Amino acid sequence: MKKTTLIITAIFIAATSFAGGVKYQKAMGEALAGFGTAESVEDYQNLSNKFMMIAQAEKNEWLPYYYHAQCYILMSFDNNETPEKKDQYLDVAEQSLDKMMELAHGESEVYVMQGLLYTARLVIDPMTRGQKYSSLSAQAVGTALGIEPENPRARYMQIANEMGTAAFFGNDVTETCEKASALYAVWDDYKIKSKIHPQWGKGQLTDLIKKCNK
Repeated sequence: MKKTTLIITAIFIAATSFAGGVKYQKAMGEALAGFGTAESVEDYQNLSNKFMMIAQAEKNEWLPYYYHAQCYILMSFDNNETPEKKDQYLDVAEQSLDKMMELAHGESEVYVMQGLLYTARLVIDPMTRGQKYSSLSAQAVGTALGIEPENPRARYMQIANEMGTAAFFGNDVTETCEKASALYAVWDDYKIKSKIHPQWGKGQLTDLIKKCNK
């Protein structure tokens, strides 16, 4: 009887864990679909709230914090916001980034998002922030590439940073554009870890290549 009870208990625990995993995957999938329609700051604010709710329910998962941070970084790129408000958005994003670092400091995607955050800080005031945040972004992306050299988002960020620096100083971007085209050719070769892992970047790379072709 005791053995039977233990078996039933083990099955119940396994089933409960699986159900939680399915629930988490479903919630993340539904929230991620929101990126396809989000346009305004309010849209991204509402979307970020969904990811934070998931993060609070799944305390050991780093991906909800990743997308929460991404929402706030995207909010900071809204031209209708003041520099002070943009920095406030990025302060919130940085809090989620810090949490990601605790949960998944060995994940290359975490450092890609860190690089994007530093780039967003730079964009607010390129003249006074350029040197500091371009260096910090490059370091973060370098760390991401050190962990996972084939990560297309890390490679895209590296190319975008090179392009931004070259444009700022008026340097030739031919070589950087060639790197962008080469990355586009192999982008789809990268194997996504799961349906809820980061997949963004190809559209941004396409836009960068279009600028090269003008």
